Amino acid sequence: MAQLNINQRQAGDVAILDLDGDIRIGDSATALRGAIRELVAGGSNKILLNLKGVKYIDSSGIGELIANFTTVNRGGGQLKLLNLTEKVQDLLVITKLLTVFDVYDSEADGLSSFK
Repeated sequence: MAQLNINQRQAGDVAILDLDGDIRIGDSATALRGAIRELVAGGSNKILLNLKGVKYIDSSGIGELIANFTTVNRGGGQLKLLNLTEKVQDLLVITKLLTVFDVYDSEADGLSSFK
């Protein structure tokens, strides 16, 4: 079974979710959805997903990223990606989603982009 560990931390008014594991159909995609919806419901509308520890994303995981992006945007917020692994970056290039998401290689750049 795919495992995804999510560690939430705060940097000013930006919520950072450090992800470690796989984002695939089942519990991991559901866990990510729950964490982001909880943030949005709690009033957090600036979210940075740190994908440094994500080794694999399947088509369901890609769908979950898009759904979460839409959820956050509809709430007037922004969801941005940080520290893509080469595999994840290649996947976002192939699916043309690299043009949809704001992607950063350093946490400082990602955080300053919300200003």
